[in-house]
Amino acid sequence: MDKKQLPGTNIMLSPITYGAFAIGGWFWGGADEGDAIKAIEAAIENGVTTIDTAPVYGMGHSEIVVGNTIKGKRDKVQLLTKFGMIWDAEKGDFAFESKDNQDKPVKIYKFNGKQSVIDECERSLKRLQTDYIDLFQMHWPESTTPIEETMEALEILKTQGKILAAGVCNCPVDLLERANAVLPIATNQVAYSMVNRGIEKDLVPFCLKNGIGILPHTSLQKGLLTGKIKPGHVFNHGDHRPNTPYFKEHNHKEVMKMLDAVKHIADERDISLAQLALNWTMRQPAVTSVLVGARNASQMLENVKAASFILTDEEINNINNALLQIDLIL
Repeated sequence: MDKKQLPGTNIMLSPITYGAFAIGGWFWGGADEGDAIKAIEAAIENGVTTIDTAPVYGMGHSEIVVGNTIKGKRDKVQLLTKFGMIWDAEKGDFAFESKDNQDKPVKIYKFNGKQSVIDECERSLKRLQTDYIDLFQMHWPESTTPIEETMEALEILKTQGKILAAGVCNCPVDLLERANAVLPIATNQVAYSMVNRGIEKDLVPFCLKNGIGILPHTSLQKGLLTGKIKPGHVFNHGDHRPNTPYFKEHNHKEVMKMLDAVKHIADERDISLAQLALNWTMRQPAVTSVLVGARNASQMLENVKAASFILTDEEINNINNALLQIDLIL
């Protein structure tokens, strides 16, 4: 599996990153920890050596599972985690109300204060059972802390060797420009998929000009682009997807029509629609590595296959033409 360089570093990332969002057991209707461990092990054994997590995924649980699983394999993986979504203090911008894995109510806040970032890093290092993080990312911008202050914290952590590179997530161009003026930003992790292409207008050109990589998340549009979730699907308790725009009835049907239009490409290559969507995403400008979740080893192995081929320019054009026909109401 050909690797890509994390901009501004000597770190090489796998073209697919294991996204450890769901294995926190929170927000997606629960997860089996044993299956999650096997999924991570399958990823590493098959060349997907980059793992992305965050403290808020299960209130620390995702990081703990990752840390336990990579014990003895730290030199084989690249650890990406985040900071700035807290549940133990009411600081910064209120984000949303949720429940922890014990079904207890929690309030999540976005907060990127300098000392808080440094403290969060220490806690993440302990949960991940490592002495350094390859890429430490600001999870969300917030209004109470100047981004320059947040970057100063990352500069301190980088000087101390506790992080090797600084990144941001969900960051618009104006804030990304300010952050990059303080400390070189390696990546911006943002939502991007075949049906969610808003970043192409301004963010992608800025990243290309400034040598910043894009780490797309939600590239399968929360499972919608697999083609397996049909209209009328009944989701598990606690699963947030039915309330998201792309799963509303009209949009769901529009995406299904698009998938029907490109299915022949997948059939001719003997690949799945998910593998087609992931490979399309890998081919897009400025993309360094595509985040994909997997609840078990079988799902992970399916994702690995997405990096085993290269779509031709003709196939990309055919897919893009099909995407132009979608009429989404967002």
